[in-house]
Amino acid sequence: MRSHYCGHLNETHIDEEVTLCGWVHKRRDHGGVIFLDLRDREGVAQVVIDPDTEEAFALADSVRGEYVLQIKGLVRYRPEGTLNKDMPTGKVEVLGKELVLLNASETPPFQMDDHQKVGEETRLKYRFLDIRRPEMLNKLVFRSKVTSAIRSFLDADGFLDVETPILTRATPEGARDYIVPSRTHQGSFFALPQSPQLFKQLLMVSGVDRYYQIAKCFRDEDLRADRQPEFTQIDIETSFMSEEQIMEVAERMIRGLFKEMLDVELPEFPRMPYSEAMSRFGSDKPDLRIALELQDVDDLMKGVESKIFSGPANDPKGRVAALKLPQGTKLSRKDIDNYTKYVGIYGAKGLAYIKVNDRAAGKEGLQSPILKFIPDDVVEAIMDRVGAETGDLVFFGSDKANVVSESLGALRVKLGEDLGLIKGDWAPLWVVDFPMFEETDHGWTSIHHPFTLPSCSAEELVSNPGAALSRAYDMVLNGTELGGGSLRIYKPELQKAVFKALNIGDEEAQEKFGFLLDALKYGCPPHGGLAFGLDRIVMLMTGSSSIRDVIAFPKTQTAACVMTAAPSEVEPKQLREVGIRVRKPEEDKK
Repeated sequence: MRSHYCGHLNETHIDEEVTLCGWVHKRRDHGGVIFLDLRDREGVAQVVIDPDTEEAFALADSVRGEYVLQIKGLVRYRPEGTLNKDMPTGKVEVLGKELVLLNASETPPFQMDDHQKVGEETRLKYRFLDIRRPEMLNKLVFRSKVTSAIRSFLDADGFLDVETPILTRATPEGARDYIVPSRTHQGSFFALPQSPQLFKQLLMVSGVDRYYQIAKCFRDEDLRADRQPEFTQIDIETSFMSEEQIMEVAERMIRGLFKEMLDVELPEFPRMPYSEAMSRFGSDKPDLRIALELQDVDDLMKGVESKIFSGPANDPKGRVAALKLPQGTKLSRKDIDNYTKYVGIYGAKGLAYIKVNDRAAGKEGLQSPILKFIPDDVVEAIMDRVGAETGDLVFFGSDKANVVSESLGALRVKLGEDLGLIKGDWAPLWVVDFPMFEETDHGWTSIHHPFTLPSCSAEELVSNPGAALSRAYDMVLNGTELGGGSLRIYKPELQKAVFKALNIGDEEAQEKFGFLLDALKYGCPPHGGLAFGLDRIVMLMTGSSSIRDVIAFPKTQTAACVMTAAPSEVEPKQLREVGIRVRKPEEDKK
């Protein structure tokens, strides 16, 4: 139906007869000459309709925005003084000779304009229209090119694209699974995969050696800007490679992607242990573009009278840390109150601070409600440790270690964004040496997953799980985790030791992971891998604030699709076929 895309027209097509198809982006009537901006996936072309083409002119006069047209005409230069340097097609136009109305359109609920501000609920309800907007369509085109580049890289590097099942069994973190009832095995359920983890390990046992997949994954959890109930992973697994070799392949892939798509040369990827990242930045995915750092002052606060500081300072699970904001005395009391509310989101009960009005004047040059609780020599030692100077503001966190790290870490990023402290465009790094486990009220749980290879022996792991480190690695860029992975356990004895540390008995291990334990008995090679979040990568590369802006049909933050009204109730007959009866919340109360 067409000879060219609208956005592809340029000076090489001068005097050519072309046929275009697309939507009316804008219609303008200038002194009896009608201008139509025709839009398709590749861009916009200006079409001029003169009154002497009576039939075409009459139709052009009647069309409105978003009407679908086929236009035949002659490509010519735009008249002198009418060139549009902001448009790729801005030097040419089409003199329209024939118009065909392919379909009319009702008035859309919003304009198809890059600068149009539309509420997200409306955009998602009419997503099929939202995607027409060049801003959105360009992001999907960009995403398609990213996946193509990734496939090309991995194919050239000897990786095989292998699909793994979507219908599988529930994971150890089963509360986060989406479950699917079986009609043929009533009372039993499939689960949608949170990741292809076990299957890709089994492919290594099978001798595939290098596997990848652009995989759909599902997780039923509370959502944030960078989370969706269904998301896409770039899943990679290899055999006979060290963690350094796996990281080198991944780094080379990401470097190549940024160079090809953005013409950006990423800087060096430093290695940072997890413990250092948490100590200095309060986060396992620090944004290195922000120079602010946390400083531990536990040792200085142990002897102070105030239990607010001495309590956590003397608690092995507590932490007292300071965060210096250069020239922070410019902040008003209202600003500080707002930041106090902000850290409360992360569990902090308050936000203590000291304003350094005059460093040379000692304690007299400081201003804070907490100074009366801290001896002069301790205050001086804190100021020395953080390198405080006149005009600085020092924030304090004092609580359980995780609360202090999360709250001050989040405050650090918030200050960087609010006060323009972000320096540079891209700051990648690898975070390594993660703990194997974290302690909860119910015992030890895996930081990553229970198939991660520890750095210690089975005996050391069982005797002291809290000290065990993993051979895991996360790639971080600008404070966002792009992806992560690890070497995997490939010997049955070590896998059983990890299960023992997690209080998973032999019977439970066999019931949940028997197929994996059986596979490890048959010459499983050393292997490892990682997975990248495709949605997050595209979000970062396009400068989007949410992964919903780079997914064609995303869910809302309540995991709903307002366009299709999903999830929805199903017919009782369907439920009977799978042996399910829905119990309403009112019934639970009876």
